[in-house]
Amino acid sequence: MKTTFTARHFDPSADLHAYAEDSVQKLDQFYDRILTCDIILEPVPSDDNPQQAELNVKVPQKLLNAKEQAPSYEQAINMVIDNISRQLKKYKQKTLHQR
Repeated sequence: MKTTFTARHFDPSADLHAYAEDSVQKLDQFYDRILTCDIILEPVPSDDNPQQAELNVKVPQKLLNAKEQAPSYEQAINMVIDNISRQLKKYKQKTLHQR
């Protein structure tokens, strides 16, 4: 799986970059044919949840997308990973039933 990491309007720490990459690798356990994965982190104008994580996951014939906001980037990444893993499970069920 090819992974890209983008931080908009801020400089991410090496730890944050590694955390995001490691978290995305876990998606392989839900679906092993993920083509690419784009991680986008950016600050948003919100008092409660100023950090946003977006994930674009390309699988055969479909692009899965999720966006989550949280007080920290780590929390936002965890929430967006949970969201995408649910979508991957659904996608896998649908593709298995079509065969």
